[in-house]
Amino acid sequence: MLFHVEMTVNLPHGLPKAEADVLKATEKARAQELQASGKWRHLWRVAGQYANVSIFDVKDPGELHDILSTLPLFPFMQVEVRALCSHPSAIAEDGS
Repeated sequence: MLFHVEMTVNLPHGLPKAEADVLKATEKARAQELQASGKWRHLWRVAGQYANVSIFDVKDPGELHDILSTLPLFPFMQVEVRALCSHPSAIAEDGS
């Protein structure tokens, strides 16, 4: 199943820079691991925000939740999820 996921990160204002830097580096490594596995198919930054729009390809909503929960920045995220399905006018079978 394909899912459209919007993630907005809100780090606490008092979080020490060194701790934030470690979180961001760990998040980047996890995101790249998920992209290499094919689960995180697309990742775009939202200009002017600490946010992204992503496409995940997973078996079901439970797997998506499990994956999102592993992200180091997950406790600081507002996440919006939309399930996607193929459009009848799309020329690609998976709608991408």
